[in-house]
Amino acid sequence: MKGFVLPLLLATTLAGCATPETRIRNALVEAGLSKPVAGCMAGRMVDRLSLMQLNKLRGLGKFQDKKAKKLSIEEFVKRTKALQDPEILGVVTSSGLICAVSG
Repeated sequence: MKGFVLPLLLATTLAGCATPETRIRNALVEAGLSKPVAGCMAGRMVDRLSLMQLNKLRGLGKFQDKKAKKLSIEEFVKRTKALQDPEILGVVTSSGLICAVSG
């Protein structure tokens, strides 16, 4: 039992240390975006959105079909419209365009 507690405690501690950027990047990948685009977008979005807005975005990945192919930025922007937050939509759109062109 003692051998199980330490790894569990360590994993829990490390999970709590994840930065908002890491969490958003992982959520974008989970939603279906490629890792390079997700990394680029996450860096831009954490600088421009509140934690509440970032949490709303993280929720979009929960409804992604795990067997589906990769999600395009255009499709992700369409899904973001459902959040009905013009600021989130603007940041996602601009970040998506910049990251798609630079990536």
